[in-house]
Amino acid sequence: MNVVWSYLVALAMLLGSTEALAEVPASTSKEIGHLLSYLSSSGCKFYRNGTWHDSEAARAHLEKKYKYLLKKDMVKTAEDFIRLGATESSVSHESYRVRCGEQEQPSQAWLTAELLRYRQAESYEAP
Repeated sequence: MNVVWSYLVALAMLLGSTEALAEVPASTSKEIGHLLSYLSSSGCKFYRNGTWHDSEAARAHLEKKYKYLLKKDMVKTAEDFIRLGATESSVSHESYRVRCGEQEQPSQAWLTAELLRYRQAESYEAP
């Protein structure tokens, strides 16, 4: 049993280390982190695969997709993350949607608008 446990620990360490292979610029990580935080704190509903989810569940789902995209070295910009991970279901190809109050829109438009707002605010704060 100890041999199996040792093998599993070694495998977990190896798999965990592959995540570090795909590096994104610090500014990209910061922007994507902001988008995920913005989503989770928005209180908005997130539609995927026929069901509306709360903002925390939406964040958790998009974080999983982000980690997968990082492992595949597919994200270099926040726009890559939005386009490849936060626009549609990779299973059904149905577009994700965000509903805040009575206003509903595609998640791509919602996240892109926030990204642009964030970048503008960051440029004003820079020395």
